[in-house]
Amino acid sequence: MAKKAVASLQTGAGRNFTKCIKMVKSKKSGAYEFREEMIHNDNLKKFFEEK
Repeated sequence: MAKKAVASLQTGAGRNFTKCIKMVKSKKSGAYEFREEMIHNDNLKKFFEEK
C-alpha cells in the first residue's frame, strides 16, 4: 500500500516535488514500516514500483 501526499511547497521549484509515503515490510523483523521521501514528480512511478 502506498499513500501520496502533496507537500505544501507551492512556490518556485517546490511544485516539482511530492512527499510520498510507502509501507514496506522489514526483512529483519517482518514488521511493516513507513518510508517517506520527497520525490521529483518525474520519478513517482519508479518510487512506487520498487519493493
